[in-house]
Amino acid sequence: MLQIRRSKERGFFDHGWLKTHHTFSFADYRDSRWTVFRSLRVINEDWVSPGEGFPSHSHRDMEILTYVIKGALEHKDSMGNTSVIRPGDVQRMSAGTGVTHSEFNHASLEPVHLLQIWITPNRRSLEPGYEQKTFAPAGKRNVLRLIASGEGAAHEAVRIHQDVRLFDSRLETGNKIYYTPTQGRGIWIQVVTGGLVVNGVQAAAGDGLFTDDADELSLSASETCEFLMFDLGPVA
Repeated sequence: MLQIRRSKERGFFDHGWLKTHHTFSFADYRDSRWTVFRSLRVINEDWVSPGEGFPSHSHRDMEILTYVIKGALEHKDSMGNTSVIRPGDVQRMSAGTGVTHSEFNHASLEPVHLLQIWITPNRRSLEPGYEQKTFAPAGKRNVLRLIASGEGAAHEAVRIHQDVRLFDSRLETGNKIYYTPTQGRGIWIQVVTGGLVVNGVQAAAGDGLFTDDADELSLSASETCEFLMFDLGPVA
């Protein structure tokens, strides 16, 4: 059965320099009904003010994906990586045994709008790692495009240490995509912009739709939309 997590029901905090919505329990937001979906642990939708950012902080044993919707975000970490993440880029950082990193918005006027995604890895104490790839906007037009997976480079996607396949799509008004999950897998669809209808359920920006037992998914755009779709294997 397809269920929906409405945008307005998410946790929300306004820290002045950061406005953030939490799909799952995170930091000071706690809701026992929303802690995890399979290995998907965090979907935070953030707006970082101009001239502000996340100061240096540390993580362990987590696969962290950054997906910028609008603006540009500078990344620095203890592995020696320095990069700027823009729309079309997908960044994966494996925290493993421990990584310290920071992110900053150097723009003078424009906030950065992004999704921060955490996936629990398939094993602990991995060697920390980093990968960033750029995907052309045209490549996700009216299709599901694989951008991250456990197979990684074999599909020109970034590699994550978990049985997850992450797709993005820009679906134009009136267009439709069909997807048939393999039995035993879970699906989470996060609407980024616009309007999406999945198996007759209408969703808007910020909404999440999820199922553990769909035979087939029909995805159509009630208005041009961007969304992410997670295809998640069982968690041992």
